[in-house]
Amino acid sequence: MHPTIEQMQMVVAKGDESQIADLLAEDVRFLPPTYYKTWTGRVPVAAVLSHVGQVFSGFQYRRIMGGGKDWALEFQCKVGELNAVGVDLITLNDDGLIQTFEVVMRPYKTVGALREAIMARVMQDPRFLDFKDALS
Repeated sequence: MHPTIEQMQMVVAKGDESQIADLLAEDVRFLPPTYYKTWTGRVPVAAVLSHVGQVFSGFQYRRIMGGGKDWALEFQCKVGELNAVGVDLITLNDDGLIQTFEVVMRPYKTVGALREAIMARVMQDPRFLDFKDALS
């Protein structure tokens, strides 16, 4: 298994922004399950993922598939009292850092709860006023 994928398993659920940032390419693209827009850039993506790590509970990866630069990591977690399953679709760059990070998740009700929880956190994080240009 690629070392970045091994590290990712340990740091994503913790929500530790600095550890997450160490795994991301400078121009990483993050496609969340909550809306059809993309976050771009190491600092904003690490901030978003750290908030997600704080909202999820009982997060664990169930299966990991892939090789080389392309990986799929199936996970399960809770958002509040709602269960969810999902897949992190990861593409690594030539340096072994995460270039693209797309999340697919279900059920719909849990994705809605995630969106509400993340929005509440982001609205209280003043850095996101500066990050609005990172969302396209």
